[in-house]
Amino acid sequence: MILYVLIGVLVLAVAGCACVVWAARGGPRWVRAVATVTLLGGEVARAGQRRGGRRGGGGDDGGGSD
Repeated sequence: MILYVLIGVLVLAVAGCACVVWAARGGPRWVRAVATVTLLGGEVARAGQRRGGRRGGGGDDGGGSD
């Protein structure tokens, strides 16, 4: 059951990304609305990650070797 939920979330994320690209090229009004919702969802997820991301001691600090 959880697999179906995860697949559904993945399909929605891919469809949202496709709508963002389509809206950037001047798609119809409903595509622009879906793209806006997708981008707002990404902003909310990033804001939540910034607030809750400082709890752990380890993690990636962005200082990798190239």
